[in-house]
Formats: sequence, structure tokens, C-alpha cells
Amino acid sequence: MNEDPKVNLSGLPRDCIDAGAPENISAAVPSQGSVAESEPELVVNPWDIVLCSSGTLICCENAVVVLIIFHSPSLRAPMFLLIGSLALADLLAGLGLIINFVFAYLLQSEATKLVTIGLIVASFSASVCSLLAITVDRYLSLYYALTYHSERTVTFTYVMLVMLWGTSICLGLLPVMGWNCLRDESTCSVVRPLTKNNAAILSISFLFMFALMLQLYIQICKIVMRHAHQIALQHHFLATSHYVTTRKGVSTLALILGTFAACWMPFTLYSLIADYTYPSIYTYATLLPATYNSIINPVIYAFRNQEIQKALCLICCGCIPSSLSQRARSPSDV
Repeated sequence: MNEDPKVNLSGLPRDCIDAGAPENISAAVPSQGSVAESEPELVVNPWDIVLCSSGTLICCENAVVVLIIFHSPSLRAPMFLLIGSLALADLLAGLGLIINFVFAYLLQSEATKLVTIGLIVASFSASVCSLLAITVDRYLSLYYALTYHSERTVTFTYVMLVMLWGTSICLGLLPVMGWNCLRDESTCSVVRPLTKNNAAILSISFLFMFALMLQLYIQICKIVMRHAHQIALQHHFLATSHYVTTRKGVSTLALILGTFAACWMPFTLYSLIADYTYPSIYTYATLLPATYNSIINPVIYAFRNQEIQKALCLICCGCIPSSLSQRARSPSDV
């Protein structure tokens, strides 16, 4: 188990080629009277190609969301600021995956390893924190519906953004500032050069934020069901319709939370129990779904939003379809 290649997010793969093995050279060069030494060919790990492709798709999707929000002055409400923060974090995460691939095979050094892993840790941390901030914002918009659209809400949103990005940047700087395992491999986690303690802190922080999001979404479900029930009591003939609407809202929340857990939970739990001695294929298999969360986020949080759909239509074709302009917001739009 100890001889398996280590997963190194800023220098993958680490032991793909055994340049010093004579049998590898003799197999690659035909047997002749005088055999000239040849440099080993560059072998690309297929898992790295998949991660780089995932990063490219992440960049393309989230770049569209960032451009829409930046280009549209009407999208300056707290909710859109948080969606923009999420898209920017995912965009940087995708860029980090692409840079990791380039540095791993073209420019390997300790400095590039640390900078790349710092960027990936900071961006994915900001992505998860932005998801939590969006959940908090949705809860406040329902619980304090009458006072939500006030200057205090905008100020609170900016405070959340500063805190989440400040915390994420600090987490990303830890490997760069010396908290890494480049000098002592025995302290490495499943993702080199992160230490086991660093990975444990990130994993426990994720579990804490997931528990908080779960609690907030349970409260959101209760508020949505109560609102729909009150409307149904006022309009008896629409009771069935509002039952369907409530069920749709609960299903949407379950989809959001379920997708988040399915993407991140395998890698989080694996990081807690495993270390650098485990086969790298397990790390790849659990890390890849985590990157898919950044692919799904724009679909769930941005492209499903009616205002962002309108802005996208205005940018692309200069008009708003009647189906969007006439659609009313319902309790299920959470």
C-alpha cells in the first residue's frame, strides 16, 4: 500500500514514471549494439485529465454567471451578491484544477505546488461558505419578510462576504505559510502537500457547515409550508394548488441539500479516515464528485433564477420572453 502513487493536487502524478528502472528503458528501446540513453516519455494520468476537464467546464459555466451579474445593474440585491460570490469561488476552483494540471506536467516545483493547493483550498472553501451564506440569506428573507429589503440586510450581506472570503483566504494561505508536508511525508494527508491535521480541520468544518445548513433548510421548509397553508385557508379553491406548490418547494430544498451532501460527503469522510498510504485511486474517486458540485451550483442557484434568466435573455437576444415576464414568484421558489 505504501508504494502506491500519492495524490498531489499540485503535482500529479508523483510516481507515475520510474525513470531509474533499467527494465523500463530496455523495453522502450530496441536491443542494439550501442543503445543510446533516451528520456522517459511523459505519462499523463487519466484521472488528471478528467479533473482538468471538470475544471474547464466549471470555468465556462461560472464565468457566464459572473458576467451576467457584473453586466446587469438590476442584479445588485443581497441574494445576487451571494450567488455572484458562489460563482466566483467556483470559477477560481475550476481555474485551480486547470492550473494544477499544467503545473503537474510542465512546471513542477515546490512553489507551484503550494500556490496551486492554496488556490484550490481557498476557492473550494469559499464555495462551500457561499452556499452556507445563501442558505442564511434565504432563511432571513422568509423569517424577516417585512424588513428583509432594508439597508441592514445589505450591510449584513457585505459582512458575510468579507468574513467568508477572509476565512477562505486564510485557509488557502496555511500550506503556503509552512503548514504542509513537503519536509515530512509521514504527516501527509490523502491530498499532498496538505497535512493530516489541515485536512481534518477542513473536513470537520465542512461537517459543521453541513449540519447548520440542514437545520436552516428544515426551518425554511416549516416557514414555506406555513405560508402556503395560510394562503390556502384564505383561498379554499386553491388549496390543492398550494399543496402541490408546497411539495415542490420541499422537493427543491431536498434536491439542493441532497446534491451538496452527495458531492462533498464522500471526500470529507475519506479525508478524515485515510492518509497518504492509501491507494490514490480512492482519493480520485471521492474528489471528483466534489468538483461536480461546482458544476451543478450554477444550474441550481443561478440559471433557475427568474431574474438571471431575464438578464441572460437581454444579453443574448435583447428581449425578454413573455413566459418569463408573466411568471409570478411562488412559495416554491426558494
